[in-house]
Amino acid sequence: MPELPEVEALAAFLRENAVGKVVTRVDLAGIQSLKTFDPPLSSLAGLEVTGASRTGKFLDLDVSGIHLVVHLARAGWLHWRAELPTAPPKPGKGPLAVRVHLDDGAGFDLTEQGTRKGLAVYVVRSPSSEVPGIARLGPDALAVDAEAFAALMKGRKGQLKGALTDQTLVSGIGNAYSDEILHVAKLSPFKGADKLTDDEVLRLYDAVRTTLTDALERQVGQQAAKLKGEKRANLRVHARTGLPCPVCGDTVREVSFADTSLQYCPTCQTGGKPLADRRMSKLLR
Repeated sequence: MPELPEVEALAAFLRENAVGKVVTRVDLAGIQSLKTFDPPLSSLAGLEVTGASRTGKFLDLDVSGIHLVVHLARAGWLHWRAELPTAPPKPGKGPLAVRVHLDDGAGFDLTEQGTRKGLAVYVVRSPSSEVPGIARLGPDALAVDAEAFAALMKGRKGQLKGALTDQTLVSGIGNAYSDEILHVAKLSPFKGADKLTDDEVLRLYDAVRTTLTDALERQVGQQAAKLKGEKRANLRVHARTGLPCPVCGDTVREVSFADTSLQYCPTCQTGGKPLADRRMSKLLR
């Protein structure tokens, strides 16, 4: 799933490549992806792209005051094309959801792989009030200060993994970077958020900032097509089950759930103890 660094990098890419150009046409191929009807998608045609930004994991393209807001979900992505086909795409065929044409012939496709569809597109005038997911967001992971972050963790019951990925608590962190953050902080994903000591809260806060900032520095300025590969190449534990931990050399382990999984290093994070591979595992302190 694209998270804060990738979405911010996509916003930066669009600021460089799309801002100042005029939308000539928007094609809808995946009907289920469009979540709003007023303004219509067609209202973007003829308007200039005036900005691109990120809120949490939402990408926001400002088109002269009308906002094309995208949540890429688990398998969505933005593909920039120097030249787009002129023929309208056939609805329901392949991964294409939305195609945005610009006045110089370039533009981008919003796609989603797989049969499980979660990509969401909104055309609104006020993202903060008209996009439900944005209205519910907690403070941005890179904007919240240490004191506020500590209060959020202390007030949250449940495991750290769930706390970090709860967008209503802190926004922008998903499955991959939560694994990376917990590894940097040397904390178990099953530790209770409200059980953290003051030192552990500070370690976790510092890990959030360093992990996301480092990823941003690597990714902003990259071509959109290269972002996924760059992310994978720099992960320490996430999606590295069975490989050696880059810090201590222990084998990276996995806990699988119904539709997701987490990865961790026993030596670095759980005192050498493997976590039980079931959803209701006993918390490790």
